[in-house]
Amino acid sequence: MHGILRLLSSAQPIPDFIFLFSLHLFSFPFFKVKLASNADKHSSGTTVVSRTYLRRLQVFKIDWEAQQNQNLSLKAENYMGTFSGHLVPGSALAVLGLWHTINTIRAYCLKGSSNFTVRFWFPINGPCSKLKHLELIFILSFSLFAIFIQVLDFPLLRFTFRLDNFEHATMFLHLAIFAGFTLCADITHSSEILSGVPGILVSSVFSQELFLIHFHSADHAGLEGHYHWLLQLIVFVSLVSALSATSFPTNFLSALVLSVSVVFQGCWFVNMGFMLWTPNFVPEGCAMQLAEAIGSDMHGAVICGSHEADFRARALANLQFSWILSGILIFTGSICLVLARKSGSRGQSIEYKQLHSRVTDISLAVDGLKQAHR
Repeated sequence: MHGILRLLSSAQPIPDFIFLFSLHLFSFPFFKVKLASNADKHSSGTTVVSRTYLRRLQVFKIDWEAQQNQNLSLKAENYMGTFSGHLVPGSALAVLGLWHTINTIRAYCLKGSSNFTVRFWFPINGPCSKLKHLELIFILSFSLFAIFIQVLDFPLLRFTFRLDNFEHATMFLHLAIFAGFTLCADITHSSEILSGVPGILVSSVFSQELFLIHFHSADHAGLEGHYHWLLQLIVFVSLVSALSATSFPTNFLSALVLSVSVVFQGCWFVNMGFMLWTPNFVPEGCAMQLAEAIGSDMHGAVICGSHEADFRARALANLQFSWILSGILIFTGSICLVLARKSGSRGQSIEYKQLHSRVTDISLAVDGLKQAHR
């Protein structure tokens, strides 16, 4: 009993079972009388000690419940609103876009403009046939994992019921639908019959991403809102290029713009993670307003102290937008030059062999005619 009273007098949070035990304990008249009789031995003014501690128990219980609710809300905090929440999906998008960019350019250089066809996924051709669908399996598994992260509260494994989490999970849901359908269509050898459906699903992925980002339930205001507005421009380009590639399946430019825009999305996600959720990269004159720090993940938004600081931070975001695009275009142009030179030299060697075989055939024919005239 005295141990419980000492716990009540401290500032430590009271566990639920201790509170219930103490509450039931103080509810019995026997303990009330005993406490009151013991208190009379020390002081006549402490006959209401049980009532005093009961009120303190109730106050502690209210504070403890508020603290628990706050902890649960922090645990269910938006995963996308963290540094890792931007770095992980951004890196995955960038790698996927680079994979598509290289394969699109290679396919166009090898097949030429007349035989080129847009592909929304590229198989891995090698000695192991199990790796053929690795890209689709990666997209599907990553999307399902991201959905679980958004809607489940770990380690309690219960639903979070947060609007922004469900919005992000819906974006990954459309990506999972595309990967799952395309995988099933290729396994069942229905890809040629359903050749236009993957393009429609890819367009749906970008359209829903643009729709949910534009009408996001979270208040992306200030500098964070400017970064998300620039992100919407990239997603819009991805949507238009996906629709164009679906409508014109032999258009190389549409396929290339789509791949580059996916790389741009991934790089911009990573850039947002650094600039908005890493204190060392916050622009000068601005500060990160932290709600809570859980591990190394910082939750909050960047607030600028003055109009000049906000204007300078937005201008810096515009420059980053242009610099990242420039780097991607330099990489894309370099890949085009390298693969075009390889395919050009290969094509010249093939033409030389064909020409050499024709000359040989002509010489043989001439020798045959000469022998015939003799």
